[in-house]
Amino acid sequence: MNEPVHVIGIGLGPMDLTASHLALIERATVLVGGKRHLSYFEDAKALKKEILSPVSGVLDFIEAHMGDGLVVVLASGDPLFFGIGKTLIKRLGPDQVIVHPNVTSMAAAFARLKLPWQDAAWVSLHGRDNMPALAKAMDDKDLLCVLTDPENDPWAVRKQVDTHEYTWQMWVLENLGAPEEKVSSMDEHTNTQKVFSQPNVVVLQKGELASLSGPLRFGTPDDWFVHEKGLITKAPVRVLSLAALELGPNNILWDLGAGSGSVGIEATLFLPDGFVYAVEKNKPRAAQITANVERFNVKNLSVIQAQLPDGLMDLPKPDRVFIGGSGKHLGQVLDVVAMVLNPFGRIVVNTILMETLHLAVSVLEEKGFDVSLTQAQISKSRNMPWGRRMEALNPVWIIAAEKRDLY
Repeated sequence: MNEPVHVIGIGLGPMDLTASHLALIERATVLVGGKRHLSYFEDAKALKKEILSPVSGVLDFIEAHMGDGLVVVLASGDPLFFGIGKTLIKRLGPDQVIVHPNVTSMAAAFARLKLPWQDAAWVSLHGRDNMPALAKAMDDKDLLCVLTDPENDPWAVRKQVDTHEYTWQMWVLENLGAPEEKVSSMDEHTNTQKVFSQPNVVVLQKGELASLSGPLRFGTPDDWFVHEKGLITKAPVRVLSLAALELGPNNILWDLGAGSGSVGIEATLFLPDGFVYAVEKNKPRAAQITANVERFNVKNLSVIQAQLPDGLMDLPKPDRVFIGGSGKHLGQVLDVVAMVLNPFGRIVVNTILMETLHLAVSVLEEKGFDVSLTQAQISKSRNMPWGRRMEALNPVWIIAAEKRDLY
């Protein structure tokens, strides 16, 4: 039976190879790798094969020579991180491939910057049109590693950064592991004629939330609020939800599962003689509500940190209730709210989950509420380096219910 093919990750260069790696390379009958990889082992006696496009020819060569002895394939970084490892396993089968991992450019980049990267995400632009994936990752994550190529270079990444609603710290790491390795920051002062050496990777770290750009208004932009990784009722849905509440000037509003507080805070525009109680169980998010209250100089909103439905019976009875989040306690929350809600009061529940939709409608109708449903399916334009595209937000169910009796 043929000996399995050994795929060895070189890491950043030959200095990352262990004694066992070098012993395998020394014993190899056939040595396969890129031109740069093979140049490290010019004195090796093995038959050498350079990896060229199309890769199918290299795979045919490897398969044909497996019976001749040990075949060793050299790869950059870790062979299973955008390397040839996956392709070889698919072609030869997992039992015929042994992978020797090594340092990836991503791990090395964060090591150079002294940044813990357990929460980081990666996006590959190498050989692919993947800017939409980068845009989404920038919305969802605070720390990113971007794998580039000569076309999708740091300048292309910079264009995406410049169109994003947050500020970003951006580093370019060139020729990692080589004598000419260079680490530099890239910002608005970087020379626009600068050419970055290949290979390089880009690391992005989300900066402080954007500074306030204007006063509170109907449909206040999302990025004017302090919020956590997109956990906010988006402005178009917020507008529809506030409309569904049918707020009166002296209403008492409960904003339950308030998150960043965007709905309750914006609701104060319509409550000159009313008041908002924003209830949020998560301590950091409750702090975000307080920060947003201070940002917009809101005077008629109180923040309560509590696990719903705890504490609701201690609040003034509401005329309006908005439920943006209550998790598995929704049924209990609706029981309390339905009981204390003033006559002809209104409840609005937002959800993206069918299970929550079914539960909320069932409970509210069982309690005698008039229920109406709106599904909001909204797409927003997003600027790209070469134009504009539409990006769909999650469809949201807006459940509006009115209390018609004294319950």
